[in-house]
Amino acid sequence: MHTDPFDLADNEYVPDAARDSAAVVEAFFDHLAAGLPDADLPEGLFADMRGELAEMEAADAHRCVDEPARYNLRMTLALVVAYRVLRPRLGRDATIAALRGAFVEPLGDAVQKATRSMLDSADDPFATMVAVSKSREEHAFGAGFTFERPADDHQRYHVDVVQCFYHDVLVAHSASELTPVMCEFDANWIRAIDPAKHGFRFDRVTTIGFGGTHCPFHWERTER
Repeated sequence: MHTDPFDLADNEYVPDAARDSAAVVEAFFDHLAAGLPDADLPEGLFADMRGELAEMEAADAHRCVDEPARYNLRMTLALVVAYRVLRPRLGRDATIAALRGAFVEPLGDAVQKATRSMLDSADDPFATMVAVSKSREEHAFGAGFTFERPADDHQRYHVDVVQCFYHDVLVAHSASELTPVMCEFDANWIRAIDPAKHGFRFDRVTTIGFGGTHCPFHWERTER
């Protein structure tokens, strides 16, 4: 089995936003369809969701400030579409729980294993993780996000997300309660970090989705 489907171990790693977002969206809808067999949902409901997603993408095309935004928009609107369709049938809390599971779980093991493999094989896991973060900031997140970097040296990399494209889109569609679902996807790679083994720790004490003023992504070496 390919343990690095995201090519994280590549020394010149650049995320493939089109490929990665497509994998997330397809896994999301497939997981929802498989995970709600007892919900008595109409036949063809998930095919209809995919069609509605395409329509919403077209209507929100003005939000595509750059190429990464195009793919981030699709992932975010997939949540919006599913929420609108399922909430009247399942209720608010059950729908959010189902969306969280469908968004976070399908690629969870693959993300965690790829990240751990990358860190285990790196000569300097901290520097490797920082390089991946910076590449993703540019190529996967792009201009829809605003980053501030209060620390960026050999010992620390602190990057704060002060504007979140995901959150902005969800707010525009009256679905800000879904932002934590996007935040929780990060748990998949966070769990791969072993401070004792990899020589650095990661802290994210809050996020915009959980009510913070910003999302602090802070890496620090544990060995000086």
